[in-house]
Amino acid sequence: MRIEKHPIKSFKRGEEISFYYNGEAVTAFQGETIAAALHAAGHRQLTKSQKYGRDRGLFCAIGKCSACLMVVDNVPNTPICTTKAKPGMKVFSK
Repeated sequence: MRIEKHPIKSFKRGEEISFYYNGEAVTAFQGETIAAALHAAGHRQLTKSQKYGRDRGLFCAIGKCSACLMVVDNVPNTPICTTKAKPGMKVFSK
């Protein structure tokens, strides 16, 4: 879900691209973070807690916590809330 129209602000989105999340193609816009694209695509549960296996979603969205760390193009512990989506990149939840 993305904001399409706003009464005050205008949105200039970049070119539409796609990347892969756990093998599934996800649409994003150039300049958008991986987390924003996943949220817009309906992915609210991003990881599971290590101790109890409980669902975890986006928490701070500014790169200060570890709730959104994933493997991005074979680089572990990448914060997806501050990493821009790139065409063809491969993102895997832990």
